[in-house]
Amino acid sequence: MSEASPGERIEDQSLGALVAMASKNVSNLVRAEIDRAKIELKADAKKAAISSVMFTIAAVMGGLVVILLSISLAYGLVALGIWHWFAFLIVALVYAGLAVILMLIAKRFISKIEGAKRAGKSLKDDIATLRHRGDSDTPELTA
Repeated sequence: MSEASPGERIEDQSLGALVAMASKNVSNLVRAEIDRAKIELKADAKKAAISSVMFTIAAVMGGLVVILLSISLAYGLVALGIWHWFAFLIVALVYAGLAVILMLIAKRFISKIEGAKRAGKSLKDDIATLRHRGDSDTPELTA
């Protein structure tokens, strides 16, 4: 009874019937929007999955390029008259040095992170303020 019949005008409906009709229409609209959002999210998830696979393949290929360039550098040193084992040792030491430099830079970045420290201090201050609200010496809240 909430919808108008084909021969019945909407103006002839009671207020309760009109509210029920509006409620049903809003409910249908919300369901349709949720379904549309689900479809869009599925499409985006599929694109993200394909992109992540492509990035993984590119990273593996980049790793292979680094290995091949390392071997080329070592053989280039051999061509300069350096022993084979020493040439490969030099390349390995260069990569070890790069790794140490990157770790030191990362450590410096990590030591500068203080957002959680500030948030924790602010939270402790807020709790202390709530406990000792007002001029009285007795705390108003307990932990």
